[in-house]
Amino acid sequence: MVKKALVCLVALVAFVLTGWSVTDEEIAATLALFPERQDVAVEYTTDGQAALEAAIETLETALGITVLFDHSDEDAYMALAIDFDKKAWVNALSRGYYTLGDVFLKNDDAKQDAFVRGQYWGLKSLRMNPQFAQVERDSESFVEAVALETDVAALFWTYGNWSRKDEYDILGAVFRNDPPKLEALIERALELDPTYAIDAPYRALAAFWAALPSIPLIEYRQNLPRALSYLCPVIEEPDYCTECTMCPIRDDVDDYFENRLIFAEYYLMEKELWDEAARVLRSILDDPIGDRYPLYNAFCAERAAELLAEVNEHL
Repeated sequence: MVKKALVCLVALVAFVLTGWSVTDEEIAATLALFPERQDVAVEYTTDGQAALEAAIETLETALGITVLFDHSDEDAYMALAIDFDKKAWVNALSRGYYTLGDVFLKNDDAKQDAFVRGQYWGLKSLRMNPQFAQVERDSESFVEAVALETDVAALFWTYGNWSRKDEYDILGAVFRNDPPKLEALIERALELDPTYAIDAPYRALAAFWAALPSIPLIEYRQNLPRALSYLCPVIEEPDYCTECTMCPIRDDVDDYFENRLIFAEYYLMEKELWDEAARVLRSILDDPIGDRYPLYNAFCAERAAELLAEVNEHL
């Protein structure tokens, strides 16, 4: 009896310190939830959230993360010894935390915590590239290192999480000099693959320039014309995009609801064009969610209804 209890105690300690092992089959099934050219393959339901959280737990366990790991300490992530061939796992974690915070979590503290974790996993992925790490170290310039990076996923999801985290303290982010780093990340992603994650670099850059504070005489301040210039390739709005020579980039841009949602929220509402914002938001609600983008279309439809209620107060 004592021997059995001892075995159980050893097993418990092993779990706390190292976590249970994860099989190759479990890893393959988990990574299949993160297709490069689609949304994360879970539904916008409580079961979908549970599946995403389980995927995050699986990947972190496989990378040796235990209950003792300090998820709020950037240095703890950078100290992890992870083989380069597992870089895709790290990118999936950055993307997973972004999706969890953006789509599923409702509490601001929980959302911010998810974005912090996603940012640190993204930075870990970037610094797993020896060239990136050396340039950043030697030049003491994150921006210079970003200019040489070729991993679009690492660039984009680092940006996504970092920018969303900064939304909770925009002025602090400006004074910390975050905007040049964020701009470098997302401009590099756009340069490498503008269609990544269903044209996400365009939407991200539009939101970046629209969400900055409108403080005069500083370099990084709200610039709505510039925001619109990044939106035009992914919206069917010829009246607004008369100067765009490459709009839209495809004829199916309206199929992905977030394109119109970003246009309404970050441009039309910022310009106080309430009738136009209502028109675009209603167009989202009038369209079927469909089977092509079930996660984000369902989420964006819900968000469009919330924004429309806000817009209607101005009509």
